[in-house]
Amino acid sequence: MTSSATAALRTPRASAAPARRRRSPHTAAWLFAGPTAVLFTAFFAYPLGASLYQSFTARRDGVDVWVGLDQYRRLLDDPAFLHSLVNTALILAVQVPVMIGLALVLAVLLNQSWLRFRAGWRAVFFLPAITTLVAYAVVFQVLLRTDGGLANQLLHALGLQPVDWLNSPTWARISVIGSVTWRWTGYNAVILLAGLQAVGRDQYEAAALDGAGPLRTHTGVILPQLRPVVLFCTITSTIGTLQLFDENYVLTRGGPGDATLTPVVYLYKVGFQQLDFGYAAAIAWVVVLLIAAVSLLQFRLYGRERRR
Repeated sequence: MTSSATAALRTPRASAAPARRRRSPHTAAWLFAGPTAVLFTAFFAYPLGASLYQSFTARRDGVDVWVGLDQYRRLLDDPAFLHSLVNTALILAVQVPVMIGLALVLAVLLNQSWLRFRAGWRAVFFLPAITTLVAYAVVFQVLLRTDGGLANQLLHALGLQPVDWLNSPTWARISVIGSVTWRWTGYNAVILLAGLQAVGRDQYEAAALDGAGPLRTHTGVILPQLRPVVLFCTITSTIGTLQLFDENYVLTRGGPGDATLTPVVYLYKVGFQQLDFGYAAAIAWVVVLLIAAVSLLQFRLYGRERRR
């Protein structure tokens, strides 16, 4: 009798244990995902939503007032913002093709079997991409300084007139384009080199049997197979150029005048110098939408290339 009662009392405990075991995987999953979800909400989702809301407000008498689309309409009539878009388009049209072309040539050279210390050369060309902003700024300020800069010293040695690299609108744009190209050419070259090394040796051997020289082998056989990789580098370089800030701000502060002003530099000036956070948020969202539109177009092209 006693044993039967004891068994009856133990039965609920025995059935409760599987229930706890069934719940434990879900509990563990939430315990692991919870901190990430909290951090995502605190540092990404909430700031994103707050900036979107702020882009529809304006600061008046110390209070944020809802103004609807007024900040976005203001952008359409802002000559500085429109000029920053023109500057970005100009830099994009010149810098990205030049950089991708140089990176392609560099990748081909680094892929040659006769080149000694190839690993060392790859590290040297990749180094600018991981250079800190402070060191990067010091290098180009020393290089492009009007009085005593290394670039002007070289021009003087060649019997040429010195150039006001950072104070002339045209030369300031060229300086920015050159600095961006210097910083990211090696990075793209390493990506293109990985694509070149994925091409089988049989492709080179087949081209050689057909009598193709090195130039024809690369232009007619190898490069067509690299089109998806080249397009990927073009996409990432375009996105980087659309949010260009470091080079322009460090070297020229967006000047002289508005010659090297970009939307992100303008955003910084409006938000952190003029403290017009509503207008700065509107600029930020226009930049985000512009990058998203260009990226979507290029990724569609990239997907089409991969399906060929």
